[in-house]
Amino acid sequence: MAALAALPALALTAETKAQAEAALDRGFAWLRGAQQADGSWSDRRFPGMSALALWAMANAGRDANAGAMAKAEAYIVSCAQPDGGLYVPIPGRRGSGLGNYNTCLCLTALHAAGGKTRHPQVLLAARAYVASTQIEAEGLHEGGFGYDKSSPRAYTDLNNTFYAVEAMRLTADVEELRPGGKHVDIDWDKAKRYVLSMQQDAGEDAGGFLYNRETPREGETLRSYGSMTYAGLLAMLHCQLSREDPRVRSALRWLGKHWSTDENAGQGNQGLYFYYDVLARALDAARVEKLPLEDGSAVDWREELARAILKRQRADGSWANDSNRYWEGDPALATSYALLALTVVLGDE
Repeated sequence: MAALAALPALALTAETKAQAEAALDRGFAWLRGAQQADGSWSDRRFPGMSALALWAMANAGRDANAGAMAKAEAYIVSCAQPDGGLYVPIPGRRGSGLGNYNTCLCLTALHAAGGKTRHPQVLLAARAYVASTQIEAEGLHEGGFGYDKSSPRAYTDLNNTFYAVEAMRLTADVEELRPGGKHVDIDWDKAKRYVLSMQQDAGEDAGGFLYNRETPREGETLRSYGSMTYAGLLAMLHCQLSREDPRVRSALRWLGKHWSTDENAGQGNQGLYFYYDVLARALDAARVEKLPLEDGSAVDWREELARAILKRQRADGSWANDSNRYWEGDPALATSYALLALTVVLGDE
């Protein structure tokens, strides 16, 4: 694979750029219209879904979104729990209120929206909560993160772990505000080892990432797929592995081998919009301008991804997935993912 060049992002064609800007305007207009009176979107019990919308708006920097952002911030802050988490407890539900998942997304979105100034104590408490959910016990789950720290059994997966390391890395500057000067953080060495344990290191699947390493059902094998490999790539970078690290390059080889904007490689249409979001953020963070493919060519991933997202936008400005696995049949969720990806693709243009 060619060396990863640290160059300015390739510009979209003028036509695609104009279409992407218009798509953002229509998408955000739809989101503003879909926001509920309390500032939330979708299911009020899962504030992480609203956090994705807030995060997209924060990244886009459009004045028209200011009112919706203020309402979303107030709603998310209202979900703060005594333990510092940003979630809504759901007694009796497996995983309860998905405390880790929701807290990580809310923490990241509030920070992106300027919450370090407006809600520093909420962010500090949320960081302490996330740190407290990391599994410390030796074994399969050591260093990883699961859905909820109150779970009666140890459980972790790469998706929860990815969001945790991302939230803790992107909000690290909040610690300068913690009273007493004692910073709270996760064990990054253990987190890195956990993330790397999810990467396949041999065979045709080498370089790809698994969701978890729980024993598969009879007749099934553990396999990598696109969204988790992009999540694994971004998690490795958050764990401060070099872009030239062999494991980073191995992930990029897998992604070049399985490049697609038509499907989430290995899962078809399932999780397609999360795939678009994490694809954009991972390749942008890795400073990949053109992704080398297996046949020796290279793809301008920004242009291809933008076109794939644009052609799926619905007449009302929203996006939705025909497959409702991972809740992407909900247009507020799919639209937030699509807008997050487009803001990355457009960058500072």
